[in-house]
Amino acid sequence: MAIFVPNCGCRHRCSFCNQCAITGKQSLPTPQDVRAAAEIALRKPGRDAARSEIAFFGGSFTAIEPSYMASLLEAATPYVRSGAFAGIRISTRPDCVGEEVLGVLRRYGVTTVELGAQSMDDRVLARNGRGHTAAQTARAAELIRSRGFALGLQMMTGLPGDTDGGARETAERLAALHPSCVRIYPALALAGTQMGEWYRRGEYRPQTLEEAVELCAGLLDFFEAQGIPVIRLGLHASPELERGLLAGPWHPAFRELCESRRMLRAVLEELARKPGPAGTVRIRVSPNSLSAATGQKKGNLRELARMGYQVKFVPDDSVPRGRVRVQT
Repeated sequence: MAIFVPNCGCRHRCSFCNQCAITGKQSLPTPQDVRAAAEIALRKPGRDAARSEIAFFGGSFTAIEPSYMASLLEAATPYVRSGAFAGIRISTRPDCVGEEVLGVLRRYGVTTVELGAQSMDDRVLARNGRGHTAAQTARAAELIRSRGFALGLQMMTGLPGDTDGGARETAERLAALHPSCVRIYPALALAGTQMGEWYRRGEYRPQTLEEAVELCAGLLDFFEAQGIPVIRLGLHASPELERGLLAGPWHPAFRELCESRRMLRAVLEELARKPGPAGTVRIRVSPNSLSAATGQKKGNLRELARMGYQVKFVPDDSVPRGRVRVQT
């Protein structure tokens, strides 16, 4: 259950930031809003309390005015103590984490702290006005984990000054901090942001959708190979976001595109291990991976056909999710 706190408490305006467009929210939530949202969530059929969290996103939560932060947490805490929710998740900046504020979060039942790291390259951070360093991210991550919180880390791809190689290096350095989860957001040029102005003036070229999918599919492979789940790929869809979008790799099903690209790679790797003439191929996949294997609008089938393969994907419960078994 996400509660958005746009632009609240943040002392910096990053090049990519337009929280109202990103979150679709322009006003600050009240404690009454938190309770109302929780009550609505409780009435949802099939809800699993053991897997449900109350989450405060969209701003630098630990930097907001202390009494306001406490009022929001006080509204949420009874739902955690009663067992209706498993915990509280907050997101904040690496330079807004300290012993005192973590103590406050612990008292109110916060279980997960996510850091907006975005990059582990100080040059990229400085160019985009982040106001913190990679070293501060590493120190905050260590402190969060040492105090018993689950650690989440967020990174961005395609930032001004960054490269695909830089993004992969960021991923490696984030994985070394042992997060329990990661979010990956391709950078978008939005109206009302510095990045948007750079784009309008021709000083910045955002990633294309194809470039972002290719890179993020590889990052998804990397993190999952480290046992780190990627719980979000791409921004949530909202009318505000789509109205404010100037350029960049936006797609409402961005993760599906990345999952499909991974499956195509897996198929091609298996075909390379089974040399022989192209022709009809039966490919067994987990039923949960069938949509990704086929591809967005059957894009993988078309690409394989272009290469001379007439493919039929066959659901098979014995095949692990994300893997394929090829029969030529």
